[in-house]
Formats: sequence, structure tokens, C-alpha cells
Amino acid sequence: MNIAFERQPLPLPDGHDKVLLHSCCAPCSGEVMEAMQATGIDFTIFFYNPNIHPLKEYELRKNENIRFAEQFGIPFVDADYDRDNWFARAKGMEDEPERGVRCTMCFDMRFERTALYAHEHGFPVITSSLGISRWKNMQQINDCGARAAARYPGLIYWDYNWRKGGGSARMIEISKREQFYQQEYCGCAYSLRDSNRQRRDSGRPVIRLGVKYYGDEDSQA
Repeated sequence: MNIAFERQPLPLPDGHDKVLLHSCCAPCSGEVMEAMQATGIDFTIFFYNPNIHPLKEYELRKNENIRFAEQFGIPFVDADYDRDNWFARAKGMEDEPERGVRCTMCFDMRFERTALYAHEHGFPVITSSLGISRWKNMQQINDCGARAAARYPGLIYWDYNWRKGGGSARMIEISKREQFYQQEYCGCAYSLRDSNRQRRDSGRPVIRLGVKYYGDEDSQA
């Protein structure tokens, strides 16, 4: 596959060249994948996102990620949806704001499973596409990733800033080029609820699943 952008070699920790990439969706992981591919890093995608609700949205996001991974020939690990476990862990946090303790729990849960898989399958490094989004708190994500990796001797969480050097802009360019599905809320049931509440309050229509794609005339970055 042709790599669309000029990139400098990525500074992998401790000289490693094998990474398990936790991916939250195709738009966020597109730039991360192309950057690692261009540098020659051996990586596998780990898709574990039990927060995504409802099932239709989960399948849309997962299938877009699979489609893009297949273009690279990159191994894709489709982990268990595990939705009931996520709701159990979120109990009592239903009304927490975005970037609050519910999000910390959610990142912890996803990184814990990523770190376990890495430990069991010989990956020395884990990282995630979560931090490339400007809507996320990068420090919150990195703290969760480092905490999960610390459970296993020798496992490293790579806290590379995927936003820098134009990464966030390339993420949007790749998404438009590939016409990825454009999700309109973070992913969980409470994010969908709050996003729709804000839309109703401002007189906007509620979110419709599966209808908006990057590159559409009305799509916004």
C-alpha cells in the first residue's frame, strides 16, 4: 500500500520493533497505522472496546477498522465485546462527565485486557490510538496505559504523542481519503445520551447511526 505522507522514524522504546496497538476505531488508528507501517514496525491491532453502544455502532466501528487493516495485511485481534462487564464496572458512574472517573475506568478496562494479551502473546510494547483525538485527555489515557503495563514485568506502555507533527491533521486526511464512518459521540451509552441531550437543547436532530462518513459534503473534522 502506498504511504501518503513523509514521516520520520518513530522512537520505539528500548529498541523494540514489535507492538500491540489497541485501536478504538479506524479514524483514530489510521494515522497511527500508516506511521508505524512507514517505519517498518511489526504491529498487531487489538480491538477491545466493550464501551461502544449500541451493538450496531460497535459493529460499524469494528468493521471499518478491519477493512483498513486488511489493506495493510496487518493482523487484527477481534476481542470479546464484553458489554455486560463494562456496564457492571460503570455502575454508579452513569452521570459522570466526559473525561471524568467513568472514562478512567473505561480506559483502564481496555488497557488491562490489552496488556494481558500482550503478556500472553509475547508483545514487549503496547500503545493505543486513543490519544490522537483532540477530544480526549492524553494524560488520563497515558496514566491508564502505564498502570496496565506495570502489571507485567518487562511490558512497556509507549506513550508516543500521535498528535504531534501534524498527526491529528493527517488523521482527518486519511479518514476523508478512506471515507471512514464518522462517529458522532465517544462511544458509550452515556456519551450517546448526553450528546443527544445537548442536541435537543440546541434544537439539533439527534444522532443517527451509520449515516455519516468522512468526505461527505456536510462532514466536519
